[in-house]
Amino acid sequence: MIATPAWPPRSTPRLFVDRALAAGPLTLEGPAAHYLATVMRAKPGDPVKLFDDRTGEWLATVAAQGRRDVSLDIGERLRPREPVPDLWLCAAPLKKGRVDWLAEKGCELGVARLVPVVTRRTVVDKPNGERLRAHMIEAAEQCDRTALPELAEPVKLPALLRDWPADRVLFFADEQGGSDALAAMTARPGPAAILIGPEGGFDEAEREAIRAHPAGVAITLGPRILRADTAAAAAVALWMAAAGDWRSATGL
Repeated sequence: MIATPAWPPRSTPRLFVDRALAAGPLTLEGPAAHYLATVMRAKPGDPVKLFDDRTGEWLATVAAQGRRDVSLDIGERLRPREPVPDLWLCAAPLKKGRVDWLAEKGCELGVARLVPVVTRRTVVDKPNGERLRAHMIEAAEQCDRTALPELAEPVKLPALLRDWPADRVLFFADEQGGSDALAAMTARPGPAAILIGPEGGFDEAEREAIRAHPAGVAITLGPRILRADTAAAAAVALWMAAAGDWRSATGL
């Protein structure tokens, strides 16, 4: 017996649409229409997956192509918006390129919120929020997320610590040492955040303030000094394995 091909195919284009989706017609314009028509060379009848960070993911088909737009017919909802692990990534803004990579990988790994934290040694005080959001959208399209991470406004470290919610543990990646990260994260399930410093690290006063905070838990990420963006990805991966949705995905 000949196997029935999967529908929609795994190669189906996947796009974020910043509006609540529902069954019916939809017209795409701008970069999304250009991507479908020019890059993917979509033709009438071809499938397209859409998600909106509100209702979930939907299956649509191309109805027609105009010079500057693409008309779609939205059919069934494939799945609702996913539950997101309650993890914030609080990280000092880095130079262009590295901060883009951090936002992209944070989205792929499943963080719920990205918080730029301004410290005394922060190189970039005001990251480009539109660019960071664009990188997270592209990452979500590629990694099959149906929910986008929230992008918070930049906040100075003293204000972050002052207003910190009492029920959220703050794992602080300290290059001077701390608890075993995986063990500490496994022992403290529930709402959490990971705090990553700038390329030059936290200064001593900042480190003491974080360590003295009731929610602060210093952790180590191994024997080597990691770049800030590498440390962020490593710490998030450890938390997802210890307390996030990697465990449920593997059946552990």
